[in-house]
Amino acid sequence: MGVEIERKFLVRGDDWRQGAEAVFCRQGYLLSNIDCTIRVRVAGDQGFLTIKGQTVGLARPEYEYGIPLADAQAMLDGLCARPLVEKVRHTLTCAGVTWEIDEFLNENQGLIVAEVELESAEQALELPPWVGPEVSHDPRYLNVNLANHPFSRWAPAG
Repeated sequence: MGVEIERKFLVRGDDWRQGAEAVFCRQGYLLSNIDCTIRVRVAGDQGFLTIKGQTVGLARPEYEYGIPLADAQAMLDGLCARPLVEKVRHTLTCAGVTWEIDEFLNENQGLIVAEVELESAEQALELPPWVGPEVSHDPRYLNVNLANHPFSRWAPAG
């Protein structure tokens, strides 16, 4: 069984951009409930189907499979709920750890989230200076929730 152990953080400033590799991602959801999500993603020129279980702490079951690009695009265009989540995923390594910084577009414009996958929930993590507040336990920042309730519709912080 695949398990994803992930921490998420908001991002400060632009220092993280130096040396990061970027790929455009477009993703949508075929199924989304508390127990399971089924996602289709096009990342660059690759298609993926991902099944995720319920999050417990920082971990959740995850299964990801490469699928033909044309199939992924057809599912995104014809089967997935709207809005789709579109973002530029920037990848870089800091202190031996790979970070994925998602710069969201369209209805989630203005949101930048850094995530890091860990070997265990207890793994020590050196935070780069551009890492802001942790949002790992805030369900609003799950991509599936950004599809259902985009960042642009959140009430202003007050």
